[in-house]
Amino acid sequence: MKGSLVLEDGTIVQGEAFGEPRTAYGELVFNTKMTGYCEALTDPSYRGQILMMTYPLIGNYGVDPETFESHAIQPRAFVVREACPTPNLARSQYGVDERYAEVGVKRRSGTPK
Repeated sequence: MKGSLVLEDGTIVQGEAFGEPRTAYGELVFNTKMTGYCEALTDPSYRGQILMMTYPLIGNYGVDPETFESHAIQPRAFVVREACPTPNLARSQYGVDERYAEVGVKRRSGTPK
């Protein structure tokens, strides 16, 4: 499914959308960590924002609920360069895409066009 990230200055980034198809509005913020996307997704400081990870591959170790900062996904949307479709960690209970679809949050991956 195609999706778009539209910025206030008119920049449009197109890519593949994941999770529940819907429109999400919010402030675009960045996280520069190489790991810790599970913590970032559940960090209350990102509540209501659109979270973009700067590390190019997200999802490679899946989702482990023991690393959550809270019980809910906090950002309105999640933007990544490349989403790993198959997590590779034994304690992972599911992939990032599955968790987002479960809670009804849209996630996008792609490159600027």
